[in-house]
Amino acid sequence: MTNYSKLPAILVLEDGTVYHGKAAGKIGTTTGEICFNTGTTGYQEIFTDPSYYGQIMVTTNAHIGNYGIDEEDTESEKIQIAGLVCKNYNINYSRQMADRSIQTYFEEENLVGISDIDTRSLVRHIRNKGAMNAIISSETLDVEELKTQLANVPSMEGLELSSVVSTKEPYFYGEESAPTRIAVLDLGIKKNILRNFDARQVYAKVFPAKTTFKEMEEWNPDGYFISNGPGDPAAIDYAIETIKEIVAADKPMFGICLGHQMLALAHGIRTEKMHNGHRGINHPVKNIIANRCEITSQNHGFSVVAEDLEKSDKVEVTHINLNDNSIEGIRLKGKKAFSVQYHPESSPGPHDSRYLFDDFIAMVKA
Repeated sequence: MTNYSKLPAILVLEDGTVYHGKAAGKIGTTTGEICFNTGTTGYQEIFTDPSYYGQIMVTTNAHIGNYGIDEEDTESEKIQIAGLVCKNYNINYSRQMADRSIQTYFEEENLVGISDIDTRSLVRHIRNKGAMNAIISSETLDVEELKTQLANVPSMEGLELSSVVSTKEPYFYGEESAPTRIAVLDLGIKKNILRNFDARQVYAKVFPAKTTFKEMEEWNPDGYFISNGPGDPAAIDYAIETIKEIVAADKPMFGICLGHQMLALAHGIRTEKMHNGHRGINHPVKNIIANRCEITSQNHGFSVVAEDLEKSDKVEVTHINLNDNSIEGIRLKGKKAFSVQYHPESSPGPHDSRYLFDDFIAMVKA
């Protein structure tokens, strides 16, 4: 295992800001859009969430790695973040269920990171300046050379990434004898979403991102689920068309995060890049239909345009974010289709919103 504590590393932001720290994980160089997550726990779920593909993650919690790595906590088959920035990088861990250290995990997964950064300063800088690309290196400390490399990294805006992280072949999840069959369009799905369906006696067939409605319909599902995922929703033309066909066929449908944005786009409602997104496990959301609030887990850098929703005669708002009044949930008028921007599967996070899975199953059976 690398004696990382003696090796320097450098973080350079797109606007020229430079931070010096220590190497964490694999020695190397990595690039991506820098973002931050305010969760106090659940770092392994964050690392393996496909929605973070292509992004460098800054963790605002001071200690990362202190409870080690447990294979049961992964949300996909591998680490999805492009790099890690943290304050205290802890190789020693205390959890009995853990099977290895974060350093061993990162070296196995070829993940480059940097520690001993003033993450408070960094996060405040990102909050003020907004989303931007960054580069981490523990093999090259020449700032000008790193700036040259960084200049070639594309913006997240306009990137289609779902087909990169999606399953390549269909697969099943749950018990075949379950009374409800749901077709899942995998745009970057998290495992805990499938676990929540399985817990509600759902047999799911998970399809690759570019699967057509006709191909999914051949399995004769009772309803459709559109998953979370990475990248710019407006760049995923193929999924927008698939959703239009599902709705036109009057099939029950539920979307989470990217799936929520895709449902909006399929009905003429635009999406836009946020200043720095919502990423954490304590975001307050109001269910304006039920007139109640819930604390939610969130991870998104794009949102639907509220002004478009106000003009729509097909879509209505069901949930709003109480921090900034952004749109957190919608449903189609006269159709069995709804979606939320946040993550009711709550991995990590509170369980306030898991009722949405029950609502979807009830809608399918109605």
